[in-house]
Amino acid sequence: MYINSTGYYIPAERVPNEHFLNLNGLTSEWILQRTGIRTRSKAGEGEGHNSMGLAAIRDAIKTLPYDITDVDLIVSAAYSPYDTVATLAHIAQREFGMEKAKAVYASSACSSFVNGLEIIEGYFAMNKATKALIVCSEHNTYYANETDKVCGHLWGDAAVAFFVSKEKISDNDMAIKSIYTHGLGHIGKGPEGVRLRPHEDGIAMPDGKDVFIHACKNLIHGLEVVTKENGMEVADLDYIICHQANMRIVANVAHNLQMDNSKFLNNIEELGNTGSASSALVFAQNIDKFKKGQKIGLSVFGGGYSVGAFLVEI
Repeated sequence: MYINSTGYYIPAERVPNEHFLNLNGLTSEWILQRTGIRTRSKAGEGEGHNSMGLAAIRDAIKTLPYDITDVDLIVSAAYSPYDTVATLAHIAQREFGMEKAKAVYASSACSSFVNGLEIIEGYFAMNKATKALIVCSEHNTYYANETDKVCGHLWGDAAVAFFVSKEKISDNDMAIKSIYTHGLGHIGKGPEGVRLRPHEDGIAMPDGKDVFIHACKNLIHGLEVVTKENGMEVADLDYIICHQANMRIVANVAHNLQMDNSKFLNNIEELGNTGSASSALVFAQNIDKFKKGQKIGLSVFGGGYSVGAFLVEI
């Protein structure tokens, strides 16, 4: 299974920490110290889940080594859709003329992107698809409650798209060596740890400490699973990309793994928590940084709870 091209879209607007002082009483210094966030990206007027996703796909098409109409599977993976019936997968199919493709929507909170990759892996294994598009667009600010002192200041908007093939197509392809996902509804606060109820309080995180504890533990576990499957240790990875929920979580993971912070790639300081797009987005943003043969570990943790990880060889 190979990554053929990547693309992303990040809105131009940045919301500074100072914006929240009169909304939830949190100072810029407090937010920075507790989260590592200085600004967060926000979809502008006329932008949203669908438009950001289509823009990310257009960006990925620039380096796609085959015609987009060859795609036979489209997966939209996210938890903040504009429409849960007419999904981004179907809108992308129509926009780009992918007439022979299956179209699927998958959601597993901030683990959605990795679950989407695993769905593609399954279709490939069953010989029901050979070329796939996974697009993840999170319009968090559409659902966020900025007055919420626990998580109202965390959220950013962004989209990312990967084209993936069953077989290697070009010398620039990157191999996905392992994918791991697991449902964790049975631990901690589980389904009540993070929720999105549009008619109630939007995106909410009633117990941030519970999320923190289980995220730190399971982000490491995901990395351990995918490296062990490839005869490696986590320390052998050239770079690690964690879900961009909170810089304190990333710092905790680095500390517990006894690894230097320079091995961890992040964008949360500028973009905030961009949900299930975040880790794949960091990967796509740093694509020119990676060298042939390097191994990149991506690990995510989401509401529900859920965990996912995958290992890429450049």
